[in-house]
Amino acid sequence: MPANHPAFKAAAVQAAPVFLDLEATVDKAIGLIEEAGGNGARLIAFPETWIPGYPWWIWLGAPAWGMQFVQRYHDNSLIPGSAEDLHIREAARKAGLHVVLGYSEKDGGSLYMGQSLIGPDGEVIATRRKLKPTHVERTVFGEGDGGDLAVHDTGIGRLGALCCWEHLQPLTKYAMFSMHEQVHVASWPSFSLYRGMAYALGPELNNAASQMYAAEGQCFVLAPCATVSPEMVEMLADSDDKKAMLKPGGGFAMIYGPDGSPLNERLPEDQEGLIYADIDLGMISLAKSAADPVGHYSRPDVTRLRLNTTPASRVERMATPIQDVEPGPADAEPAGQAADT
Repeated sequence: MPANHPAFKAAAVQAAPVFLDLEATVDKAIGLIEEAGGNGARLIAFPETWIPGYPWWIWLGAPAWGMQFVQRYHDNSLIPGSAEDLHIREAARKAGLHVVLGYSEKDGGSLYMGQSLIGPDGEVIATRRKLKPTHVERTVFGEGDGGDLAVHDTGIGRLGALCCWEHLQPLTKYAMFSMHEQVHVASWPSFSLYRGMAYALGPELNNAASQMYAAEGQCFVLAPCATVSPEMVEMLADSDDKKAMLKPGGGFAMIYGPDGSPLNERLPEDQEGLIYADIDLGMISLAKSAADPVGHYSRPDVTRLRLNTTPASRVERMATPIQDVEPGPADAEPAGQAADT
């Protein structure tokens, strides 16, 4: 008898947030979750920092000019465990589907590029932060750590997620592949920035990165992609040169199979909606039979990856105070040895 492999419908978001409005964007997210669940999806994936939107101003002008948006962005970023977070989790439970949510995470006085994996029971499977914000993103967001590279067993397979140009990091990708990922969410902000000016930021290269992730890792890849609304351009682009750098649209959401094949018809780049694809995990073994880069197609005797998944702790709390003690003769180090530090 052939084995039964999980098969389900998945959805990826192509839509603009209600920019810099936490409550309204949460409401819009809940509407999309309800729509996906009503159409039989068991997974919905959201773009990078979809709540409360990607901070496009960092690419458009001087830091001093962009400071006018900073306080509002902090105030409308999502705090895990907050009422807004609980509303989304409850929507996932009611719809009975998995949610991978992209958001700006507020933690004290710092922000991080967060992703939350939520189960169909409304419980959080895991949260993660983008390991290394890209270029000027580092003026807004802090870094993640090795604990943010993880793949999780779920009812729809082994599920993982990364943000944007994490898909251009070969070692990061290999770390995820090594955990035998089956379904991957590649969250992107929009491909409307510097169109015609910077090919590396455009849809061709970045959709190719998602497609190659699917082919290299032999996994299904959902690549949600936000759009830039005319209202966002009006708010951010206060001059002709800024309007040339940030254009409306930029939505290029896609879903790929484990052989890299596109599984959906693309929406027009300025159109909001959900794209769907049927996922059959049985296809993965067919792809891996040809080339499994972390299995039979690897050469660990030649190249291998060192992966530190220990979460970084900024504060180490001590149960008892450390006493200042003068070293005695018994504490002296043998000649030629270095002390542990």
